[in-house]
Amino acid sequence: MAHEQYKSCIDACVACAQECEHCGDACIGDAKMAECVRTCRDCAELCWTCSGFMSRGSELAAALCRACADACDRCAAECSKHQADHCRRCAEACRRCAEECRKVAA
Repeated sequence: MAHEQYKSCIDACVACAQECEHCGDACIGDAKMAECVRTCRDCAELCWTCSGFMSRGSELAAALCRACADACDRCAAECSKHQADHCRRCAEACRRCAEECRKVAA
């Protein structure tokens, strides 16, 4: 079953998406954080989508995981620039997710 084969990556994607959604929402009112909001939203969307593709065993899962790892790297880099706890948690979740996605994409 696909959802069992990809469990660690699915779990990392869901956790990352949740952190990105929270971080992006927390930053949305601050104009200086516009890039953080954008990268968080992009990353969350790819993480949610990626987890679905893996859950159903799509042949496109590996390709999507490559894109997701890239989005996670970008989001981690952006969030690492900021001192807020939610940004730090987001960056950490993004790094874990990128690592898991690279395993699936390999």
